[in-house]
Amino acid sequence: MRRSILVIAIVLAGIVGCSKEGAESQQRPAPEVTVMTVTPRDIPYSASFVAQTESSRQVDIVARVSGYLDRIAYQEGELVETGQLLFQLDPKPFQTKLESARGELLSQQARYRTADANLKRVKPLAEQDALSQSDLDRAQGEFDASKAAVFSARAKVKEAELNLGYTTIRSPVTGLASRALQRQGAFVNAMAESANLTYVAAIDPMWVTFSVSQNQMAHWREETHTGLVIQPENQDFDVDIVLPDGTTFAESGKINFADPSFSQDTGSFMVRAVLPNPDRELRPGMFVTVYLRGALRPNAIVVPQLSVQQGSNGHVVYIIKPDGTAEVRPVVVGDYEGEKDIVIVNGLRAKDQVVVEGMLKVVPGQPVKVVEPGADSNKAVVKPAVATQK
Repeated sequence: MRRSILVIAIVLAGIVGCSKEGAESQQRPAPEVTVMTVTPRDIPYSASFVAQTESSRQVDIVARVSGYLDRIAYQEGELVETGQLLFQLDPKPFQTKLESARGELLSQQARYRTADANLKRVKPLAEQDALSQSDLDRAQGEFDASKAAVFSARAKVKEAELNLGYTTIRSPVTGLASRALQRQGAFVNAMAESANLTYVAAIDPMWVTFSVSQNQMAHWREETHTGLVIQPENQDFDVDIVLPDGTTFAESGKINFADPSFSQDTGSFMVRAVLPNPDRELRPGMFVTVYLRGALRPNAIVVPQLSVQQGSNGHVVYIIKPDGTAEVRPVVVGDYEGEKDIVIVNGLRAKDQVVVEGMLKVVPGQPVKVVEPGADSNKAVVKPAVATQK
């Protein structure tokens, strides 16, 4: 009986020993991660806005005189040069009026010469009392009236010349001409809506307009006041734009106007930049993204975007403490830096070690193994987290 009890005890002890060994063998090894050491550095700061392109000089082409449209002399939608012929109204009625005005001028000039000669004869005779004062007054009146008539006739000639010139309509700027609103042969009434013929939009240079809200302005001023952002001298920003397909426009520009007051409807004010457009790549009405460059963010902390996780109470990162264990650190994120990084406004300090790869395997409070970035997990060179501190 005693031997049976002894055998059972030995078997139970063996089972317990095997269970402990199995539990130890199933314990997870420390996860392998790659880290980066936080090093503050100065980085350029750029603010971005949704913007729209606009012609720097869009001119409505309007008929100044009434008449029949004889000719449309340009290719609709194409580039036209300054002084290029766009429309031709029928000039014949205006040529007739000009000839009539010139004839009236000649008639009044002849009258003026007669009145002048008569005054020159009457005046010395009146001084010698050979003619009465009334004769002198009559001669003087005819002279003055003829002189005024000449001025009036000359003005009518100029008016007729202007009206004749208005029948030939040329482009006042170099730019893209829109479609013709009137067809050849139509009657154009200078006092009605039919006087609107087309418009020409200058596209070199091009304007780009965008709006800045009160909140954006307040945030910008706060960051400048606290030293988080250093503005360029005299706020001389460079303006770059990104096209809808994601490509960056080759030319940079400058801000040339900012509205002095906020809009009562939107609570924002309009800012305008001017950019060269030599290849006519930009067209009026395009939506683009504007980047204001020239400001500086000093001593910024930048980490890869993939190292920042969205927690229930905000953004967090995993850092490695000096004892080699992981810790969850809440952070406040700022702007994106480039395509892969993001600025950390608050929550990290210099020399903090942030987990860049492998954070999904990290358990807060548990140890980790730091490996070189890109190392094979089976052949990785393992480094203690403490040794990576600088």
